[in-house]
Amino acid sequence: MTRRRSPWLYLAPALILLITFTYVPVGNMIWYSFHSWDGLKPAMEPVGLGNYVRVFTDEQYWRVFLISLYYFAASFAQIAIALYFAVILSFSTRFRNLFKGILFFPYLLNGVAVGFVFLYFFQPGGTLDTLLGGHTPLWLGDPDVANFSLAGTSVWRFTGLTFVLFLGAIQSIPGEIYEAAEIDGANRWHQVRHIIVPGIKRIISLSFILAISGSLSAFEIPFIMTGGANGTTTFVIQAYQTAFGFRKIGLASAMAVVLLLIVLLVTWIQRRLVPDEEVTLS
Repeated sequence: MTRRRSPWLYLAPALILLITFTYVPVGNMIWYSFHSWDGLKPAMEPVGLGNYVRVFTDEQYWRVFLISLYYFAASFAQIAIALYFAVILSFSTRFRNLFKGILFFPYLLNGVAVGFVFLYFFQPGGTLDTLLGGHTPLWLGDPDVANFSLAGTSVWRFTGLTFVLFLGAIQSIPGEIYEAAEIDGANRWHQVRHIIVPGIKRIISLSFILAISGSLSAFEIPFIMTGGANGTTTFVIQAYQTAFGFRKIGLASAMAVVLLLIVLLVTWIQRRLVPDEEVTLS
C-alpha cells in the first residue's frame, strides 16, 4: 500500500499547483463565458450562448483574427531560419558554441524589454532610419507597415527557442546513422534530407503547433510597442481590452474559450495529417 501511495505523494505538489492555477481558472473562464458580468458586481446574468454568438457575428471581434496571419506567416520564416542554423551548427563549425549563444540570447530577454528596445529601434529618426537613411516609412505608425515590423520583432525574439528545439532533436539522432550514410557516399544534403528531417519530424510538427498558437495569442510585442493602435490589435489584445477596458468579463472569457478550442482543433488536425514516422535511409 505504501509503495502505491509513494508516487502520488511526490506528484501531489505538482498536481495541486496544476489544478489550482490551470484547471480551476479554465473552468471558471468557461463558466463566465455563459454569463454577462463586469467583474465587480457579485451577481452574474446568464446569457447562454449569447457571448459566443457575438464573438462570431460582430466584425469587431472576429476581424482581429486577420492580424494573426502576419504572425503566422512570420512563424514560417522563424522555423526556416531556426532549422537552417540548427543544421549548420549540428555539424563541426568554428565558434559554433558562440553562435548558439547568440541565437538563443534574444529568447532569454524579457518580452517587455524587447518591446521597448524595438520601440526605439523603429521610432522616426531612430536606429533603423539612421541605418537606412533617406525616406523611410513610419514603421509603427503606418497601418500597412506596422504589422510587418511587429511580426519581424517576434521572429527575432522567438527564433532562439525553435532553434534549440531543432538542435536538441538533431543531436539526439544516433551518430552511427551518419557514419553509415557517409560510408554509402551520402553528402551533407543527403544527410539533411534523408536523416535529419525525418528524424526531427515530431519537433517540426510541434513547431507548427507552437507557430499557430503563438500567432493567435500574440500579445506582449504589439501591446508594448503599439497598444493595438494603427490596425495592430490582435485577438488577445482585443480580449484584454474587452475584459479590463470595457468590463465585459463574460464576453472576454468567451473569446478566450474560442481561442482555446481553435488551438485544440488545429493540434488535432495536425496530428491526423502528419503521423509520426521513424528515421529511414533511402
